[in-house]
Amino acid sequence: MIGKMLGNRYEILEKLGGGGMAIVYKGRDTYLNRYVTIKVLRPEFTSDEDFISRFRREAQAVASLSHPNIVNIHDVGREDGVHYLVMEYVRGDNLKAIIKKNGRLSSAEAVRIAVQVCEALEHAHQNNIVHRDVKPHNILITHDGRAKLTDFGIAMEATSGTITRSDTIVGSVHYLSPEQVRGETATARSDIYAVGILLYEMLTGKQPYSGDTPIAVAMKHIQETPPPVDEVNPEVPLELAAVVMRAMEKRPEQRYASAGELARHLELALEDTGQATVVIPTGALDRDGITGEGEEEIDVSNKEKAPRVPRAWTVIAVLVLLAGLLAGGIYGFYNYMDVQAIKVPNVVGMNEEQARAELEAVGLQARTTEVYDEEEKGIVIAQEPGPDDPEVKPPRVINLTVSKGPELREVPQLYNLTVYDAELRLREAGLSLAQPVKKVYSEEVEKDKVVDQTPRAGKSVIKGTAVQVSVSEGPRPRMQTVPDLTGLTLDEARDALAKRNLELNEKELTWDYRAGFLWGQIIDQSPDPNTEAEEGTNVNVVLNNGPGPVERTAVVVIEDEIPNDGASHMVEIVVEDAEGRKVAYANSHTGGDRIEKTITYVGNGVVQVYIDKQLISEKKLK
Repeated sequence: MIGKMLGNRYEILEKLGGGGMAIVYKGRDTYLNRYVTIKVLRPEFTSDEDFISRFRREAQAVASLSHPNIVNIHDVGREDGVHYLVMEYVRGDNLKAIIKKNGRLSSAEAVRIAVQVCEALEHAHQNNIVHRDVKPHNILITHDGRAKLTDFGIAMEATSGTITRSDTIVGSVHYLSPEQVRGETATARSDIYAVGILLYEMLTGKQPYSGDTPIAVAMKHIQETPPPVDEVNPEVPLELAAVVMRAMEKRPEQRYASAGELARHLELALEDTGQATVVIPTGALDRDGITGEGEEEIDVSNKEKAPRVPRAWTVIAVLVLLAGLLAGGIYGFYNYMDVQAIKVPNVVGMNEEQARAELEAVGLQARTTEVYDEEEKGIVIAQEPGPDDPEVKPPRVINLTVSKGPELREVPQLYNLTVYDAELRLREAGLSLAQPVKKVYSEEVEKDKVVDQTPRAGKSVIKGTAVQVSVSEGPRPRMQTVPDLTGLTLDEARDALAKRNLELNEKELTWDYRAGFLWGQIIDQSPDPNTEAEEGTNVNVVLNNGPGPVERTAVVVIEDEIPNDGASHMVEIVVEDAEGRKVAYANSHTGGDRIEKTITYVGNGVVQVYIDKQLISEKKLK
């Protein structure tokens, strides 16, 4: 590939590396005179639709993103069977190589890199893209220290239903979340788990889980908890270690809600470790005009000192405030204790107005949250607390979840698209492709493209609706008359069928015996001779496996049949038997000649005499 020009624009200069799916080259964009990275699908996968679709998916995923911490994609193409992506060229090394070289990174450096990765993921997640393969190999560090996330080859839309196959774990096993190992839907929190593993490795120099086989490592993600980061590396601050371990929680809901939230907690953890809390002796406080007994902890991280307030006035103000709060609290407490607890009425199924009235009638208040649901708009679909929960005292606030009605999406136009493109278009619209896909004949639409769809394009349907498509199988095949193959060999039958665009089914040959036929001749067939069948139909045949009929002889005499006109005449004797049709004798004769010829035949047959190509006699042979 070195020196090859792709798309009449991109010159391949040198190989940079490669993975299981593609080979990565350094190239030059001859139009813009700049270096680029060219990712080429390995030749062994160019006929594999699954790998090609994953290759396309990477281009589509990255093309929808624009962020300084994500490697940009410039172009995508195919030439002479070579599928390639053209991406931004990053001068630097991948994070895996940096960890391997340094052993482990400082807390500040690890947080700086992780925050940039989180910012890249936050952008991807906001665009409904889940990376699913966050690992140090896929993070490039430039010479000026910027982290760039790459390799979206197995990324999928966060709205898709299932993104791990039942027979395959998708992603790198050391960084897989427990839900991915179990074959469940990967979400943005799955990427957050991978960042937690990434942080663990940067801070300790090793991965939290290891094993003899990939399956063993995968199971540890589900069953085991690794030693805390600060135990493996005591230099890691407790605050930072806590953030890492929360990002690695087994249950997704216990992790950070977003990559942005994880980034903020990482920055706060690092800031907290830079603050000093010291113990100041009482004497020091006395010198500043503040008296007290024992020792007090004073935060001196903020260098600006607040103006001092005389201690006596401070004490008086605090005591007055406390007295007021205490009085109010006691009054409220006694009032609250006097209220009778009641059972919360069941308002699920009511409309919002009815539910509020029902709750207010017994002294309760309502707070509503609207969500999309299959229930009719305005109907209460859940409440907290409910009628089966313990009694409450008014004026307790009851949280109501109210339906906004089904979320509707517009069905896109799928006509004349391939199944792959139709499914992609539906996913973008928040819909799915119904299975199985229907196959129909079409004179107008070429093979393997969508002919029809239900529901129709432009119709509004509930989000997630499965759209049924009909895909063309090309024009309807013409009908042909099946020839009689009886007595033919396989070669002869193949030729006879090919003339009528029919196929000989040679994968399912059967054998039987029938007298009067040679070994290997066809004695039966399906479909039957002279019936109608579509072009391309497979014809099944039965071959004779017996020894066949014996060879016999007969004498043919010709004496008065030749015209006596002084001219020469061509005389032919033709035999048709189990072996087929053959000329047993051919020669020139004149009138008055007597011909006596012994012929051989196999099984039953027919002998015919021709003079000057005209049939003059025919006789069956037994």
